[in-house]
Amino acid sequence: MDLASKTGKHLQLKESFDRFTKIHTFEMHIIKAKENYAGNYRCEVNYKDKFDSCSFDLEIKGFEGQDDAGELDFSGLLKHREHKQEEVPEVDVWEILKNARPDEYEKIAFTYGITDLRGLLKRLKKTKKEEKKSEAFAKRLEPAYQVDKGGKIRLVVDLADPTVELKWYKNGQEIRSTPKYIFEHKGTQRIMVINNCQINDDAAYSVTAGEEKCTTELFVKELPVNIVKKLEPVKTTVNERIELECEVSEEGAKVKWMKNGVEVPTGVRSRYRVKSEGTKHWLIIDDATKDDTGTYSLMATGGTTEAHVQVDLKPLKILMDLQSVTVLLGQPLKLNCEIYPGNVPGRWYKNGQLIQPSERLSIIHRTKNHSLDIECSTIHDAGDYTFVPEGYTQTLSAKVHIIDPPRVHLEALNVPDDTVTVVAGNKLRLEIPISGEPAPRVVWMKGERVILDSGNRVRAETFADHTCLTIDIVEREDTGNYKIVLQNEAGEDTASVKIKVVDIPDPPEAPMVTDVGGDWCTMTWELPRYDGGSPILGYFIERKKKQSSRWMRLNFDLCKETTFEPKKMIEGVPYEVRIFAVNAIGISKPSEPSKPFIPLAVTSEPTMLVVDDVTDTTVTMKWRPPDAIGAAGLDGYQVEYCIEGTDEWILANKELIEKTRYTITGLPVEAKILVRIKAINAAGASPPRTTQHSILVKEVIEPPKIRIPRHLKQTYIRKVGEVVNLVVKPQNEGQPIDQTISIRNSDCDSIMFIRKAERKHSGKYELSVQVENHIDTAMLDIQIVDLPGPPQAVKIEEVWGNNVALDWNPPKDNGNAPIIGYTIQKADKKTMEWYTCIEHYHRTCITISDLVVGNEYFFRIYSENMVGLSESATATKDSALIVKEGLQLKIPEYNDRDFTEPPIFTQPLINTFAIAGYNATLNCSVRANPRPKVIWMKNKITIIDDPRYRMFSNQGVCTLEIRKPSPFDGGVYTCKAVNELGEAQVDCKLEVKVITQE
Repeated sequence: MDLASKTGKHLQLKESFDRFTKIHTFEMHIIKAKENYAGNYRCEVNYKDKFDSCSFDLEIKGFEGQDDAGELDFSGLLKHREHKQEEVPEVDVWEILKNARPDEYEKIAFTYGITDLRGLLKRLKKTKKEEKKSEAFAKRLEPAYQVDKGGKIRLVVDLADPTVELKWYKNGQEIRSTPKYIFEHKGTQRIMVINNCQINDDAAYSVTAGEEKCTTELFVKELPVNIVKKLEPVKTTVNERIELECEVSEEGAKVKWMKNGVEVPTGVRSRYRVKSEGTKHWLIIDDATKDDTGTYSLMATGGTTEAHVQVDLKPLKILMDLQSVTVLLGQPLKLNCEIYPGNVPGRWYKNGQLIQPSERLSIIHRTKNHSLDIECSTIHDAGDYTFVPEGYTQTLSAKVHIIDPPRVHLEALNVPDDTVTVVAGNKLRLEIPISGEPAPRVVWMKGERVILDSGNRVRAETFADHTCLTIDIVEREDTGNYKIVLQNEAGEDTASVKIKVVDIPDPPEAPMVTDVGGDWCTMTWELPRYDGGSPILGYFIERKKKQSSRWMRLNFDLCKETTFEPKKMIEGVPYEVRIFAVNAIGISKPSEPSKPFIPLAVTSEPTMLVVDDVTDTTVTMKWRPPDAIGAAGLDGYQVEYCIEGTDEWILANKELIEKTRYTITGLPVEAKILVRIKAINAAGASPPRTTQHSILVKEVIEPPKIRIPRHLKQTYIRKVGEVVNLVVKPQNEGQPIDQTISIRNSDCDSIMFIRKAERKHSGKYELSVQVENHIDTAMLDIQIVDLPGPPQAVKIEEVWGNNVALDWNPPKDNGNAPIIGYTIQKADKKTMEWYTCIEHYHRTCITISDLVVGNEYFFRIYSENMVGLSESATATKDSALIVKEGLQLKIPEYNDRDFTEPPIFTQPLINTFAIAGYNATLNCSVRANPRPKVIWMKNKITIIDDPRYRMFSNQGVCTLEIRKPSPFDGGVYTCKAVNELGEAQVDCKLEVKVITQE
């Protein structure tokens, strides 16, 4: 159904065109949706025989308690589809579609530019259905009908069979015959008349004839409501009643009140009330405010009326103005005023800032009276107060002045007894809070002298909330009591502050060194004259060598006493010491240095004090010098003796003696004495060395005795050529036995010396000592040994299989020592290189096994004694040929060929590394004939007779062994082979690594 003819109150169609984008916009608005509006909607556009459409389905849902539905805008649901503007041949597409198969619809639609295939199919389906002729209805109902409100409408159908039973329905409910619904019959026509159509008659109607049914929709068009009496302008004041009255053409019509284009809220809690009686409507505002000023309008379906409402304030009258007050600090403060009208609120301001109520401050408004109350006033409450009535330009102002007696707040210093301690030399800035309103006048005084704010070093300054005493550089004289005096119109206050200046103490007097030792001394000193105002905590001690300028601190912990003992000084070096006094403030300047002193130590006691000789009246003592003499040296010795049975020590020598032997004379015969010796130097006397036993003053003859050392009590063996030096204690004078033997006698021993021992020096020597008639003898056995001679008569006894039996005789010369073994060596006849078969062999016959078949061997033997191997060996005259058993070896004849060649290294040295402390070896192989001479070099320097290196050459394999290498043994090693035909060499790099263990 075309909805263009149904536009009215509930349905609106709009069309707009944007000239910039050149886009047409079509809108459909349903003002109040109803259930019968549900269904499928489609918008069709035709332009120059070109067609496009879009569609949507509308579903209407009801809400409980809601009579009127909201406005619907379908412009967002309709999807615009751009259609191609290509020219299409003028053909009747519908005729083509009617005659085409359903599977060809899509192809035909795309061929002729029809994009809405879904709408096309629906229209085609509807067209085909309409082509079918109804069996019950000859003429069906129109798709829709429209009637004015209060009017009458006739719905007519024509039946093909008049006998068919006919029923009418409204929104699915069957309609019965009433004065409103009248049914008429005219031939085959069936008519339903609806009288006095109202809004509730706007619905969907249907009629059934047998099994067939046809439907239609009835739209009831309301007549517009016109404005009969327009609104009139209103001008009033605040808190007055406002009534806006309007009259419309229809009784009970619905209208809408608007304010400045916005609908006026008329709910339960709204300030606006709406009232209607018949055709009259009122908008009532009971208590008007300035916000109610504006343009009010009433909207009806047939028109709109508006009027301006002006709400002004009532004239303000000040019944009681604010008064300026002066309040004592801490007392309550109250400001009040009275204005008319009394219901006007207002705001309080202090110095232009809005005041908010709090626990301490309350704002009260009672009718005409406005008041501001402060329970306990403070300094901050002083200022300019203003009361501003809301909505008025007039203001009420007053000044509040808070006064307070002056007061000095010494508790802010937080010092005991109001005493401020300061270190001399620092800057003192003493800030003391003060209070008082108005600001008090401040005076600082020390004694009777007033401290001015213009002073140089000491000055007083005053600020808003505190006063300050400043001393740029504090001195000891600044100690004392300072008085502060405050005055203002509210009163006076005074306070006293004590300033105590503390400083580092004065330096002590020069210390006194009272005692000196070998590496120590004892020093004392007096207390400083002035302790700096703080108790002395201790002292630091420093010392230095007299010729030096560098002082060294001796203690890191404070010394609490006035005495100290420096240690670890160098004996014989002059020193000086000085003192620092320490208190809580710091360290004083150093004292004057002490007088120079030199640490000196007495020597240790003399050693080895023995009796050298005793007669009937004398005792001769002998001793050795002290082990430790020291830097003071040794001036001499002091000998003292004490007669047994007494405690008196008698000085034997009046003057110091330098010799270590002294004879005490004038002793009583057969007296027993103790003797002690003291070593004397500049530091004093050493501890005495005293004899362990008393000495009998009587001449004693002691028989001689020879003390043979333990190693000489058995045969004394030495090699030929070695030095023989024998010391025997004691010995008498003797004659040399041989020219090559030297004998030297002394008072306590006898020395026999052989510069170069020979075999002939072997034998037994007798030593004798005689004192008067007393004789003592001792025997010494000396054996001089040498290398043995070679074995005798070495011969091959038998050869069988891989074995050879050898036999020989012991050597003629055994070297003056028994033979302990033999060393047997073999050599192949081809190479004649000798290899050791066995060492330390004790017998004189042996069988050599595991010889190589086909080789011919020579053998030689060395003899061995305790000195070593014989210098030469005895070799077999004949050779031993090892042949295979059971075969006769035919010795082939060979042509002499020259197999000589220069040295060639077949295996070079390889770069490697060694671990420090572990033996390392370097190996290489060389081929040459004749046998080359092998030379090893380190960093191009030949290694000769170095015990750290051992060099081997075996079967062409050259080996260098490095014993326990260190990092310094690393470097480039070279092996060089030289024979008469030439030379060759190879190099390698050795790195020695050190392994650390954590």
